[in-house]
Amino acid sequence: MAFVDFILNLAGLLLWLNWRSIRFDPLAKRKPATLMGTLRPAAPKKLRRWHLLVFLAALLFLRAIFYRWIAPLWIGKLDLGVIAPTFRSDWFSGILLFSFLSFGLTLGVFYIGLLFLSLLAGPEPIHGLVKIPLGRLDGWPRWAKILLPLFCTAGCWWLTSWLLGWLQVLPPPVSMAERLEQSFVIGLGSYLVWKFPAGAILTLHLLNSYIYFGRNPFWKYLNVTAQTFLAPLKKIPLRAGKVDFAPVIVIGLIFLAAEFAARLLNILYARLPI
Repeated sequence: MAFVDFILNLAGLLLWLNWRSIRFDPLAKRKPATLMGTLRPAAPKKLRRWHLLVFLAALLFLRAIFYRWIAPLWIGKLDLGVIAPTFRSDWFSGILLFSFLSFGLTLGVFYIGLLFLSLLAGPEPIHGLVKIPLGRLDGWPRWAKILLPLFCTAGCWWLTSWLLGWLQVLPPPVSMAERLEQSFVIGLGSYLVWKFPAGAILTLHLLNSYIYFGRNPFWKYLNVTAQTFLAPLKKIPLRAGKVDFAPVIVIGLIFLAAEFAARLLNILYARLPI
């Protein structure tokens, strides 16, 4: 069921991205230039943007019904790193909340990854695919984009914790200060998401270094952004013949640092009074 939940979250994400990108369709806002262009087409009317949001809400609601009746003994888990609230599928209100929160978590992880790519500011036209879902956020100052995951994640958890406490999914914090501390630690954990796009970029760059995939702009984008990570190691001799060990070392350092940070955050969260 966890795999089904993941696939449905991806389906919801595609609906969301279509909702974000449909306004960039050059045909959507085309005005008739001739008399023939003013005639009503025989084809069905195109979907409007709000239709996609309705489909998304329907998907999240219907999958809660699916979990309730098809898998009544399943337990949904919302993995936030330092904490993982669980929701029983035989409790419809709880599993409905889980359906929306699970998609929200997927959406948050996706946008945090996009912010990371926005910070790297790779070459066009591939970077244009980052700009479409981010919108005006892509033009924000670097310091604002760096701080955004912390404050957005902490703010979302601060609001959600009230609802989870009221539904008795989690015990409420002892005080407002503890609630803010919990939110801050969970917000810091959001930066661990950046290890995945960083690792993917360096791995594909390493693969492209030994296998020629043509002049596709995608590979140019990967090679340029990968140099951002490899720049600090340029003065260190990490090449043996035709073999460059720099990408492998940087990948290892990134995931090692992420693992150390994850353990540190778990220790900090465990010491908070609950």
